[in-house]
Amino acid sequence: MSSTVSYWILNSTRNSIATLQGGRRLYSRYVSNRNKLKWRLFSRVPPTLNSSPCGGFTLCKAYRHTSTEEDDFHLQLSPEQINEVLRAGESAHKILDLESRVPNSVLRFESNQLAANSPVEDRRGVASCLQTNGLMFGIFDGHGGHACAQAVSERLFYYVAVSLMSHQTLEHMEGAMESMKPLLPILHWLKHPGDSIYKDVTSVHLDHLRVYWQELLDLHMEMGLSIEEALMYSFQRLDSDISLEIQAPLEDEVTRNLSLQVAFSGATACMAHVDGIHLHVANAGDCRAILGVQEDNGVWSCLPLTRDHNAWNQAELSRLKREHPESEDRTIIMEDRLLGVLIPCRAFGDVQLKWSKELQRSVLERGFNTEALNIYQFTPPHYYTPPYLTAEPEVTYHRLRPQDKFLVLASDGLWDMLSNEDVVRLVVGHLTEADQHKTDLAQRPANLGLMQSLLLQRKASGLHEADQNAATRLIRHAIGNNEYGEMEAERLAAMLTLPEDLARMYRDDITVTVVYFNSESIGAYYKGG
Repeated sequence: MSSTVSYWILNSTRNSIATLQGGRRLYSRYVSNRNKLKWRLFSRVPPTLNSSPCGGFTLCKAYRHTSTEEDDFHLQLSPEQINEVLRAGESAHKILDLESRVPNSVLRFESNQLAANSPVEDRRGVASCLQTNGLMFGIFDGHGGHACAQAVSERLFYYVAVSLMSHQTLEHMEGAMESMKPLLPILHWLKHPGDSIYKDVTSVHLDHLRVYWQELLDLHMEMGLSIEEALMYSFQRLDSDISLEIQAPLEDEVTRNLSLQVAFSGATACMAHVDGIHLHVANAGDCRAILGVQEDNGVWSCLPLTRDHNAWNQAELSRLKREHPESEDRTIIMEDRLLGVLIPCRAFGDVQLKWSKELQRSVLERGFNTEALNIYQFTPPHYYTPPYLTAEPEVTYHRLRPQDKFLVLASDGLWDMLSNEDVVRLVVGHLTEADQHKTDLAQRPANLGLMQSLLLQRKASGLHEADQNAATRLIRHAIGNNEYGEMEAERLAAMLTLPEDLARMYRDDITVTVVYFNSESIGAYYKGG
């Protein structure tokens, strides 16, 4: 890429956009070829209730420009500043340090997030179940705002954990509620997707979670649901609760406004549950999960665990056509979007594509300030037989083997830029470099002068300090690689310094979690250890 990359990006965007200023919204007919917007409509004005901390990192104003004039736009990031921006959202945990030294099939995980939207609409979460076995990892990709992704990231794991509880544990939970005693702890968050400021609504959420476990108690199942059932029911039950919460009369204005924002925005979700050698992945939308596998001969391969739910998935197209009259075959998917507006065909929230027109009108006519709340009142053409959208996940089971080395979960912002094979190759390269670094340290004597000399040589040759986090490496290459798969420093700097009103044209929020498996522990399961 030439030194004029920033000028080209800005100029080509200016020439491609045809906009109409309508009140506080920007309507655009421009769609990037490489990174299509999920919605045809996007807003430049954040919602009123958008001050909750992000579950990751929003690029600093010092590094992001709002002007689209070439005279005001310069590549100002040094290699050190680029590293600072890329690594700001890093997170890493060693599981053995947190699980009382009990061998676990999960060795550690590394995660990172880079924003394109402002505020960031992706969320992530990692938690262990305290009343049942298992670790849960989740990626939640919001659209039309961050409210739905925030709510799902905070609540979905609780629904799954409750679904897996035994009848006896659920009875303890209900007894504690009835006697107003503290509840048994349900989750231990290893990476929470951001502390929500919406403390007033947590009681409403707990009330609905309680109704769910009461219904589970009525089933009189001694051991609880299977993991497949728990994932399937939890996704759909939470989505149903999101829909019902705004339909119910709510006196508190903050709760009412937030419930509306959650229901009218949307989120795709991909989560993994790991219990010993048992790996289950539930996916609704276009986030993705893959396994990095190393065979006995040393050859690496990729094993996809999810399928994208979009117009390019023929099975998904067939499902949609089965669920609607034949007369709608040509209008269900238009321009590769559901009803011409939404790329993923499965998602939480998005009640505009689930409710009847009458229900939407009745809810919105309750005195909401929809403009201030950033709620777009829009009914797509050919909207005849809702619901068109579902949060029902596809659940995949995989029995872990010693050759299964790592799991990568990520939002579509990563997969838009890198193929499954690229991602495995980059993580393997990261592991190889880390092993080589350990070998070098073990073989060389502890000589501070030699170490300083090596660092100076690296700096003089322009090499950046190696990323210690695999998720960071993936994000770096996703936005910095050219069309030949080669890293270009100028492209990387340009992508990080795009103005906020243009960044989303060229890349999406990117959220990545890499989970490393303990091959020895997994092998011990097969040996009866």
